Amino acid sequence: MIKVGIVDTTFARVDMAKEAVDVLRENMPEAVFIRYTVPGIKDIPVAARNLLVEEGCDAVITFGWVGSKLVDKYSYIALSIGLIMLQLMTGKHVIDVTVHEDEAEKPSELYKIAVDRARKHALNLVRLMKGGKEALTKYAGKGLRQGYPDVGPIVE
Repeated sequence: MIKVGIVDTTFARVDMAKEAVDVLRENMPEAVFIRYTVPGIKDIPVAARNLLVEEGCDAVITFGWVGSKLVDKYSYIALSIGLIMLQLMTGKHVIDVTVHEDEAEKPSELYKIAVDRARKHALNLVRLMKGGKEALTKYAGKGLRQGYPDVGPIVE
């Protein structure tokens, strides 16, 4: 049985985890999903660790929202380093899905970015969980984007 951890925050302005769970359930109906919601992005690494270590999840997908101020950017760096360390310590994937408040001016655009990014990264996780380390190889160098339209390779 596959166990997938899902970590999100109350700081986020879009329920990205819900979008991802829809994709995950559709593509991995046999899997068990454990959701853990924390206040903000600096709380994500310990929640992800608890899901991997204490709950025995095979992988975790996290959903963070980064404010537009410099202090928010520093918080994101701390989150990112924490998740990288966690992956190295556990040997398991932690897919970091983060939206930065200053990626778009209009809330409707931020919403589209968040939903697209959440759904595409959830599909990436499905591929990794079902297909192993070479599951994404056929997509290498294709200019795929999460949150935005794909840009394609420079040379086909």
